[in-house]
Amino acid sequence: MPTDGAENLNIDIAWQGTPWPDPATAEATALGAARTALAAAQGPVAARARRSGAELSLVMANNAFVRGLNCNWRGQDKATNVLSFPAMDEIPAKGVPVMLGDVVVAREILIAEARAQNKPFHHHLAHLVCHGTLHLLQYDHLTDNDAKAMESLETTILAEMGIPDPHAPVRTP
Repeated sequence: MPTDGAENLNIDIAWQGTPWPDPATAEATALGAARTALAAAQGPVAARARRSGAELSLVMANNAFVRGLNCNWRGQDKATNVLSFPAMDEIPAKGVPVMLGDVVVAREILIAEARAQNKPFHHHLAHLVCHGTLHLLQYDHLTDNDAKAMESLETTILAEMGIPDPHAPVRTP
């Protein structure tokens, strides 16, 4: 587990809908991915979170739940693999814990994507939680340069967890 201030990350995990495969391993994977992302991230939000502590909510949901959120908050009436909901507009005062926000993962899409990409379920879960956590830490992929930087950081974070590059070409069996 990272020791670069990521131990100051308080994570609440909620399970919604259909049971997840191997929930104990899924929980450990998700928690590890969020903490490793915080330890590796740069920028003022990540730095403050490591110094003052932070809170993050992970919701392990089904596609119907994620579809509702995506429709209500983004105007897109479809499920997606992961959603992030930042909880703050400004960095809080020094010493005040940072409320990062929520990361919501869609179970059925996660399973389908992992199968289609011939990746272990828990590797893809780690990637999605890492991706969502980086969004809460103000990373984005709206431009090509931002996307390359975010993908590079995701690859580094997942490598630290022993997970191959998620952006490498899809492997066939």
